[in-house]
Amino acid sequence: MAAQTLQLRSLGNTGLKLSSVGFGASPLGKVFGDVSEQDAFDAVREAFRLGVNFFDTSPYYGGTLSEKVLGKALKALKVPRDQYIVSTKCGRYKEGFDFSAERVTKSIDESLERLQLDYVDMLQCHDIEFGSLDQIVNETLPALLKLKQAGKIRFIGITGLPLGIFTYVLDRVPPGTVDVILSYCHYSVNDSTLEDLLPYLKSKGVGVISASPLSMGLLTEAGGPEWHPASSELKAACRAAADHCKGKGKNISKLALQYSLANTDISSILVGMKSVKEVEENIAAALEVATTGMDEEALSEITDILKPVKNQTWPSGIQQS
Repeated sequence: MAAQTLQLRSLGNTGLKLSSVGFGASPLGKVFGDVSEQDAFDAVREAFRLGVNFFDTSPYYGGTLSEKVLGKALKALKVPRDQYIVSTKCGRYKEGFDFSAERVTKSIDESLERLQLDYVDMLQCHDIEFGSLDQIVNETLPALLKLKQAGKIRFIGITGLPLGIFTYVLDRVPPGTVDVILSYCHYSVNDSTLEDLLPYLKSKGVGVISASPLSMGLLTEAGGPEWHPASSELKAACRAAADHCKGKGKNISKLALQYSLANTDISSILVGMKSVKEVEENIAAALEVATTGMDEEALSEITDILKPVKNQTWPSGIQQS
């Protein structure tokens, strides 16, 4: 029997097909602790070997380190450029936010140099709720359209936490301006509010990528980082759910990832990875849900535990890095 491979899903009207699990490269910028260049290269190579074709980064991650390391790792694969899809971002930097046409135009050249690429498949405005949404509509996106015409980027995206930013922008730009949105922490076991937006996004022909199926660490045995902006009530409920799973010999992170992967209207679930072990665990979880389905009993038990805090979000705050 042929080796199983990750499902590929269409991304809106772009014609791109993304692996259902995407490689989130923020950990390569040492955002979540140290990672050697060799470990980073090995993780990227193993992900690609197991069918991941989508790699996401940003100049903000590790103050440009993530882009540089990812660029080297992709080059080391020595495969044709059309075999992988790369997304980077603009507008958010270690120094702060700048969505001006001048800055984002300069930003893509810097990113391409770090990534050692001639073009990126997607350039996304990073965390637009921290800028002026009207500037995004009237200045940033028109600048990105010029970059598209110049062949430096193939598709345009916007990212952020509050879901309202997506409808605000998409209702104010010509159809086809924005190709993709990247939402995070709104399609996971504790918060599935992105689901309500999917029909609208589909009607606009916009592809959907969802990041952080583990709610920035809440749905892990270790729990979220110190700086996690969730309420103490939400943190406690997630901890109780994780402990419950552990007591049954299950892993909450695997269940949470499978829950997010089960919705095929979302093109790719981005997961931060920095080691071969993490890559293998994530891909195994994805292949399992595609063949045998997920553990519905365990899922319903943790859903019950999380019910009192379901869809409780937190205000956008500048995440520590």
